[in-house]
Amino acid sequence: MKPLKKKLSITIDEDIVIEIRELAEKDDRSVSQYINLVLRGYLNRRNNAIQKKK
Repeated sequence: MKPLKKKLSITIDEDIVIEIRELAEKDDRSVSQYINLVLRGYLNRRNNAIQKKK
């Protein structure tokens, strides 16, 4: 079963949007998929760093 998705409306600086669109296209993903991938990677690294400090 696919994980549940939640719609979210956010405002992002234009230069970041341009870069994310380019990266998503190069990775053959939608912008939404790419942002999800980037955020998941960030959260995993953050959680790993927190676990190492304990």
